Amino acid sequence: MGEQLKGLKRTHMCGELTVEDVDKSVVVMGWVQRRRDHGGLVFIDLRDRTGIVQVVFNNEVSSEAFEKVQGVRSEYVLAIEGKVVKRAAENVNPKITTGEIEIYANTLKILSKSETPPFPIEDRSNVSEAIRLKYRYLDLRRPSMQKNLMTRFKITKVVRDFLNKNGFIEIETPLLIKSTPEGARDYLVPSRIYPG
Repeated sequence: MGEQLKGLKRTHMCGELTVEDVDKSVVVMGWVQRRRDHGGLVFIDLRDRTGIVQVVFNNEVSSEAFEKVQGVRSEYVLAIEGKVVKRAAENVNPKITTGEIEIYANTLKILSKSETPPFPIEDRSNVSEAIRLKYRYLDLRRPSMQKNLMTRFKITKVVRDFLNKNGFIEIETPLLIKSTPEGARDYLVPSRIYPG
C-alpha cells in the first residue's frame, strides 16, 4: 500500500494546467505515463483523465523527492506538490495541451505501486483485443477509451436533460419489479393472478 495523503489535496487536474498557472504551487495526482532519467534530472509524464503534465524532479530543488522518484515506474499512482514553471521556447511540446509548462516537484507521495502492465497504456500500442479484454481495467485508461466514455456520458446527459426539461420522469425498472435469478433466460414477470 502507498503513503497517506497527510494534508495533500489535489488543486488541479493534470491536463487543465496552463501558462496562467505559472509560479503557482499546485498539487496534482495521477498515473505515471512515462519516466525519463537524465542524471541530475528525472522527468515524469503524469496522467489523469484530463491529460498529461510533465513533472521535473531536480536533486537541487528537493533531494527527498528526487531520492523517492528513483524507484518509480510506469503506472505508479503519485501525488505531487510543486511549482508550475514556463518551459523554455525550445522545450515546448505542441503535442499536449500542457506543453508550455512543467511542474518542478517539491513533494512526492507514492499512493500506489504497480507491477509492469501487460501492455502500454497508450493508443498506439498494438495489443490484441483478447489481452485488452482480459485486462479491461487497464484498457479503460487508454485515451481513446477515455474519450469514448466521456462522449457516451455527454450524449446521455443531453438526452436526460432534454427529457427532464420536457416533463418526463426517469424510472429505473429494478424499482418496478423484483429482479429474478434467471439471468440468461427470457424475461419473466412473476404474477399471482396470471400464473405461467
